[in-house]
Order: sequence, then structure tokens, then C-alpha cells
Amino acid sequence: MARSFFSNLFILTALVSFLDARPNVIVVMTDDQGYGELSVHGNPILKTPNLDKLHGESLRLIDYHVAPMCTPTRGQLLTGMDAARNGAINVSSGRSLLRPELATMADIFADNGYTTGVFGKWHLGDNYPFRPEDRGFQETVWFPSSHISSVPDFWGNDYFDDTYIRNGKREAFKGYCTDIFFEEAMKFMSESVKSGKPFFTYLPTNTPHGPLISKTEDIKALEAAFANSDFSDMEASLKARLVRYLGMVRNIDTNMGRLMDFLDREGLRENTLLIFKTDNGSTHGHLYFNAGMRGMKTELWEGGHRVPCFISWPKGNLAKPQDIGGLTQVQDIFPTLVDLCGIKTFASKNFDGISLAPVLRGEQKVPEDRILIINYSRMPSGFNSPSPYTQSILKRNHAGVLWKRWRLLEDRELYDLQSDPLQQTNVIDRHPEVVAKMRKHLYAWWDKVGPTANEPQRIIIGHERENPMMLTGCEWLDVFVDQQRQIRRGTRKTGYWVLDVAEAGDYEFELRRWPKEINLPLMDPSPGGGVALPITTARLFISDYQHLDISEKRAYGYEGLTKAVKTGDTGAKFTVPLEAGPMALHTWFDDAERETIASAYYVYVTRM
Repeated sequence: MARSFFSNLFILTALVSFLDARPNVIVVMTDDQGYGELSVHGNPILKTPNLDKLHGESLRLIDYHVAPMCTPTRGQLLTGMDAARNGAINVSSGRSLLRPELATMADIFADNGYTTGVFGKWHLGDNYPFRPEDRGFQETVWFPSSHISSVPDFWGNDYFDDTYIRNGKREAFKGYCTDIFFEEAMKFMSESVKSGKPFFTYLPTNTPHGPLISKTEDIKALEAAFANSDFSDMEASLKARLVRYLGMVRNIDTNMGRLMDFLDREGLRENTLLIFKTDNGSTHGHLYFNAGMRGMKTELWEGGHRVPCFISWPKGNLAKPQDIGGLTQVQDIFPTLVDLCGIKTFASKNFDGISLAPVLRGEQKVPEDRILIINYSRMPSGFNSPSPYTQSILKRNHAGVLWKRWRLLEDRELYDLQSDPLQQTNVIDRHPEVVAKMRKHLYAWWDKVGPTANEPQRIIIGHERENPMMLTGCEWLDVFVDQQRQIRRGTRKTGYWVLDVAEAGDYEFELRRWPKEINLPLMDPSPGGGVALPITTARLFISDYQHLDISEKRAYGYEGLTKAVKTGDTGAKFTVPLEAGPMALHTWFDDAERETIASAYYVYVTRM
């Protein structure tokens, strides 16, 4: 018995020692900050001393690529899988939802004994089962959709003293958005240390994404920087815009300094694996400084998807700080962390990225003959109602193919970065053998992913994890409505939601133009401006509801699926019996002539 006791004690001691040795992990990802928005990368106006310091302490992936849009990059980071496989292919329009059956980075870290937290921008689904608290994160402070002041965001959020979602419930905060997210992340890390567990912290800032709102101190600093630069005579409106944009990056740099000071002060820096990266190319670099690249966010030229990536772990037996060449991508981060942290997971069988751990340790180079594919769905511009031909349908010829110095874009343009770094000359007719190799890889890839790439992911209604719940026009399939200013001006668009009913029962649907927190009548404009809509009727249609016989329809008020709207009504309520399973929800607001104005921008759903 004594031998057994001491054997078990030895095993337990060894396990604790192993757990203590595992690194903490922090991934900081900023939003719409390009490769050139760092002074260490030659920015002629902005100073980023803290990020420059981290750059000097890090291994830098200098040919590192993401998607040119927010959501696809985020889904690829958290699953290690291509967007065409994980479901999150667009930034809105019902196509930003990460397949719920997939394990995320947070799931895997949590399964391996880490505490997990996310602070900032999520952008992979606002309802169950897509929220961060549904995807492995134990502590969450976040806001919905693509940006602060999006349609599902708390109405009137403006970067200062906003209301965010903490662990599933809205909570008011004091301060500037980015400061809050860093502060909450540091509180979480302190609590994790007290609990004796390593932490995985995901810190995706909303800045410098628009709307361009900076703190006064950062605006003043950038105004002074412009006055002392070669851009002092820049056109006034552009300069004012860049001041606010770069002011947000300056604030990020300040917070990165606070974060690194925190890690030093708490004795965590040596055994913390810190990654700093951005989610896509700059939205403004092409207007003043683009680090020698062509293109911007949403574009397949290099400036749309080549971004900084710094990796630092002082105690990790990595190679000394240096630039690392070779094609790398955001899908590599997850498998790399799995290897570096000694994590056990079955998720590795799904990875499209590769582990860069041997590269970071200096044991080998990035594979020279590697080919990468970047693909994402475009915004459904010009569509005021759903269409099977919308740009948000992912296609093979949407892709960019990267191989060595070559870039094959949309299967029709080929650029040689070695002789043409600004991608000015299409040489597709001059290099048939290069095109053939890259095209073969693209077609084989599409044969694997194409059949399921455009499968819509369904929000679940009536589940105990989120009942009641709010649906918004942000998730209308293949129709873009995701800005509160669109609601103010009464954007005349119609759309529908693809849903899954968790449990059979009676469901109440309340159709609204305005969210409940401002509780305005359907017909009224918002305070301080906006457009009044002449709504007289609200209508509801639910797929597969029509299977009920006429007596059942009458019993449940089928005729009531069209309701008159009176002056002062804030919403129109319908109660409908539903069976469990998939369905589609359509809504409309009509005028006195029975002409459709728009679909309901907000629908509150309750399983009774």
C-alpha cells in the first residue's frame, strides 16, 4: 500500500510539474490594421514603440497570409481549417457562422486544463450555438457582429462607456472600448494565475475598424505627427480620417505596452506564448503608405491579405528573434500551438494548416514548394432580396493561389512578385507551366471543399441556452444589413433566416423595426434623425407551417399571420406552433397600398 501511495504521489507531482510548465497563451488580433501600420515596418507618420519592441523580441513571419476579410480569418484561426470548410466565409448575410460541430482552439485548450477567455470582437455568430460562450470560452466580454454599432449591437454604442455581453448577459462598462478589452483580459489572467491554471487568452480588438473613433489624446498625438511629416499638406478631410484611424492604432500600441508590463510585473512573461497579428489588410494604407504592396482589405492583391505576425515565448526554446520567410497562413497558428503547448487533440485530423513549431525552434524551414489558397465570399452588393446568384455564394474562381513568388488571382491573373511587387502586370499568358501547376492545385482543392462550401449554418431557436433570443437582419441569408445607420434610414431590403427549432411547442415571434432597448414605435424615426416608415401591416411566413390542416391553422390564428399595425405599436406579435427541426423564417412590413417596405430588422423569439 505504501509503494502504491508513493507511486501515485510521484505521478501526481510529475503531473502538477508538467501542468505548471505549460505556457500561457495570448493571441492578440487587431481589426483592419495593415502590414504598414507599424513604425518598425516603415510607417512615415505613426509611432508604435511597444509593438516595435515586441517585434524585436519575436520570431516574425514575413510572408504570412490571412483572408482579406474579418470573419474568414477568425474562423480559420480558431479551427485551423479553410473558410470553405468551416462555414464562416463572409462577414454577414447569414454566412459568418462557424460550423457548430467543429472544435475551436478554446474547446481544445479548455479540454487540456486551460482557462479560456475572449475579450473584444467575436464575429462568428451572435446566437446559440455560435456565440463564444458556446465555443469553449469560459469567460467572455464581447460585442456582436462586425463592429461596434452593428445592427445586433446594443443600440447607440459608440466606443465610449458601451454595453457589451459578459458571459451571455449585457453589461454596461466605463471607458474606451480597446482599453476595456485589455483591462478585462488582464483581470481574467490574474484570476487564472490564482486558480493555478494556465490560461488561453484571445484578445481580438475592434480597432482600428470603422467607425473611426479615437481617444482625444491619440487624436492630438497624430495631429502633431502629421504636422511634422511629409504629409502635412494632405487634403484636410483625408488627413482627419487618417488621424482617427492611426489614433486607434496608437491606442492599441499603448495597450500592448500595458499588457507586456502586466506580464513582467506578474512574473508571467517568460512562460507566456504571445502572438500579435492582424486580421486582414489595411483599409487606409493605399491612401498614404502601403509597405510596398498593392491592395487593401477585401482584395486579393498582396496588400489585402499579407499581414504582420509576431511570435514570442522567452522560455520556449525557440530560435532567436529573426524574420522567417516562406509562405505561412493563419490556419497554421492552431496546429503550431498544439505542438508548442503539448496539447492532446483529435482536432488535428481536420487541420488545413501545418505546425510551424519545428520552424520556430530553428530545426527546419517552411516547406519551399508550399501552395496556399485564399478564398472567401464577397459582399452581396446591389441585392435587396435573396438570390441564388448573389456574390456571397463562394466560387472556385473567387480564389487567390499563392506559390513561391507567384500569385494566381481569380483564375485569370498571374503576378510575379519578384519582378513586379506592385502587381501591375498580368503575365498569365507568359508562364503556362506555372499556371498549370497552380490551377491543378486549386481545382483539386475545390473538388474537396466545393460541395459543402455554401451550406448555410442554422441558428437554433427555443433552446434552453438562449430563450428568449433576438434575431437581426445581420443574419438574413445573402442580403446585407449590418449597420445601425441602415436601420435609421430605413433600408428597404427583405431577407429571411434559416433556423433550427430545438423543441416542439408554441413560439412567439415579435417583429420590430427598432431594438427593445430604445422601444420606439414601428413607424417612428429614431431620435436625432432617421427616416419614418409608413408601416401599416406586419406579415410572417414560416416554412413547413402550411402543412397544418385548416382547423389547426384557424385554432392557432393562421389568419393572424398578417396583422394590422396601429400608431404607437412598437412591434407585432405572432404565436405559432412549431415542430422540432429545420425551418426558414420570413417577415415583411407593408404600407397602406400593401407594398412591401422591408423585412423586420429585429425579431424576438420566445418558446412559450
